[in-house]
Amino acid sequence: MIEGLHHVALICGDYARSRAFYVDLLGLRVIAETHRAERQSWKLDLAVPGGGQIELFSFPAPPDRPSRPEAKGLRHLAFAVADVEAAKARLDAAGVAVEPVRTDPLTGKRFTFFPDPDGLPLEFYES
Repeated sequence: MIEGLHHVALICGDYARSRAFYVDLLGLRVIAETHRAERQSWKLDLAVPGGGQIELFSFPAPPDRPSRPEAKGLRHLAFAVADVEAAKARLDAAGVAVEPVRTDPLTGKRFTFFPDPDGLPLEFYES
């Protein structure tokens, strides 16, 4: 029945800051960018390499959503990367707080966590 993951939708607090983070820093390609004046909202469709999309929305004064400590709901969004250390170094250079690289004891793969501009927990996971 399910053929794959189509998209993940995120609501940001500062559209310009989040757009720069996902496009300029993480390198996601813009598919479409739409201003919806009637909703005072932007919608940015981003292509995730390997398939799938991120829909980045802005709305006036969105409420905070708890993510720590381990709140119910989406735990984190993980991106596959070939070189976790190189991906971490890029974020470190941009001033993003990145956790130390660890190794998953179940898979032997390396990973690290970092927040997006709104504190959403993101992960780089070794492919």
